[in-house]
Amino acid sequence: MNRQSISGGWIDLDTAKKFVEDRHFDGRNMISVNTGSQWQHEALYRSVGGVYVLHTWSQWQGSRDTWERIGIHNAVAWLLQNDYQPTTPEEEAIVAGLEV
Repeated sequence: MNRQSISGGWIDLDTAKKFVEDRHFDGRNMISVNTGSQWQHEALYRSVGGVYVLHTWSQWQGSRDTWERIGIHNAVAWLLQNDYQPTTPEEEAIVAGLEV
């Protein structure tokens, strides 16, 4: 089991759904849609239990990865920014403007 510690517990990376960041080519480099950088990156994980975790990392030497639990509204915004469609009823309700 591949577990990652997060505030308030842990997430099983083997069973969680991983969403990779969208990137665009600026003529020289692939740039992260989220960070605006070629060096800093993000990925979103959704656990089997519906917990969303944002993984942030950098290619800069000496930097540390962060793993942060985020709410569903921020997760849905991240998914939409990265061209993913909502797939759970809760995510779809947020996109439809309903309160979750």
